[in-house]
Amino acid sequence: MTQELLKMFKMGRTRLTNQLPNIKESDLTKKLHPNSNSVGFLLRHINEVEHLFAKNVFGLDIRVMASTIGKGIHDTGKFTNLQAELEGLNEAASVLEQAILKQTDADWSSNVTTAEFGTVTKAEALSRIISHTAYHAGQIGLILKYAN
Repeated sequence: MTQELLKMFKMGRTRLTNQLPNIKESDLTKKLHPNSNSVGFLLRHINEVEHLFAKNVFGLDIRVMASTIGKGIHDTGKFTNLQAELEGLNEAASVLEQAILKQTDADWSSNVTTAEFGTVTKAEALSRIISHTAYHAGQIGLILKYAN
């Protein structure tokens, strides 16, 4: 079961990874609206949430610095280094893959409780991070297509 769920995670993440080779550093500041998030902010946000998921849902012992999550957080335009954002996303994928692989088949039916989505099985939680990344990947795609 763990291997099958890992395949699902990797396939779901292609909504993001298929876009990455085409993103230019100049794209990181693009937004659809002045009050919306930029491509750079969204890339960093995906990175941070995937790290938090590895820690809080799957119990990986890592330190996470979250600058794109929380009440009152907004895009200040500081995520403009493409290489840094791509490296962070690659690390996030690797860390989350490690966390997934540490789960036994039985672990997937055990419950985990978070403030964000309550009590669910670890398998259900995995669907949450897959959809989270795909959701923001869709936003990035729209920004890249329509932002000036």
